[in-house]
Amino acid sequence: MQSRAADYSFSCYPAEESEEIPDIATSVRLVENLLNYSFTNKKLLEEALTHSSYTESASYQRLEFLGDSVLGLAISSYLYIAYPDLDQGKLSLIRSANVSTEKLARIAVRHQLYKYVRHNATILDERVREFVIAVRQEEGPEVYGGLIKAPKVLADIVESVSAAVYVDCNFNSNAMWMIIRDLLEPIVTLDVLKQQPQPVTTLFERCQKDGKQVDIRYWRNGDRYIASVYADGQFVASASSEQKENAKLHAAKIALQRLSYESSDIKMVDTCSQLNGDNEIEGAKHKLHEICAKKKWPKPNYKIQEEVGLAHKKKYICSVEIEITKGVLFVKGNEKSRVKEAENSAASAMLFGLQDSKYL
Repeated sequence: MQSRAADYSFSCYPAEESEEIPDIATSVRLVENLLNYSFTNKKLLEEALTHSSYTESASYQRLEFLGDSVLGLAISSYLYIAYPDLDQGKLSLIRSANVSTEKLARIAVRHQLYKYVRHNATILDERVREFVIAVRQEEGPEVYGGLIKAPKVLADIVESVSAAVYVDCNFNSNAMWMIIRDLLEPIVTLDVLKQQPQPVTTLFERCQKDGKQVDIRYWRNGDRYIASVYADGQFVASASSEQKENAKLHAAKIALQRLSYESSDIKMVDTCSQLNGDNEIEGAKHKLHEICAKKKWPKPNYKIQEEVGLAHKKKYICSVEIEITKGVLFVKGNEKSRVKEAENSAASAMLFGLQDSKYL
């Protein structure tokens, strides 16, 4: 982005939405309108909207430090009152979901706070722009990670603005909560967490209950991380992302779905046609192709991941990738003596992951 002066803000929105970048006085006024609150000391809000790369004024770092604690206390107090019978463990989970980087960053996107921050680090523009676009493609609220990992700077903005309100209200947390409450909507509730449990934690809890040992392994494929989940040494599912943490989250989600289906063979036979002797779906490649066509996804992309054994007894392990709106789904199949069978094994694994999931 070309700047006309040192004072500019994030231009992290598609080109067709481009608009004149506000100066700091205008930014302060617009954020005050958003909060429906007029600051007594407007310098506090100016500071809250200033990144550390902008050296001509104090940055939001001190306010962000305070805001992290203040928001945690405000959410804790709210949850303590809202859930009088909930134990400490569940309260902690709900609080974490409401003050996580993912949650706060989406608040900054929803209210377009990123447009008002002064900075001199153009690399932030691209990171935030990618995240804004990814959030707009989400089908619903993502509690534990979407397609792209949330830039911390977006969460910092929400924390610093909240702290600015807190200080301007003479350190009155109740007054601050009344002002920022609407900004934080939608609050993540216990019901939401039941619908979207933390995938990695839930996976380990599920496998521990079933007496299985979980292992999540990573490797790089170009500019993407691939995370693979193994239970008792057996491959369960994989997913890929440009961020290692997101790859792990999505792999855990698919693994949970796959493990659920493995406990219900009758359901799999009814909905996915016949299973062969290896508990894989016969004709899986054709069925997966039909699903992609129906969902208007690109055709599945198959690759040989490994070749093992001697030349006259070679076996193959294939993978399959599907590009969907929210990213790329990736799984590997089992070892087979023919490439076509290895591809069908990978397609079968993908169908298990898709079956009855939010992707179908």
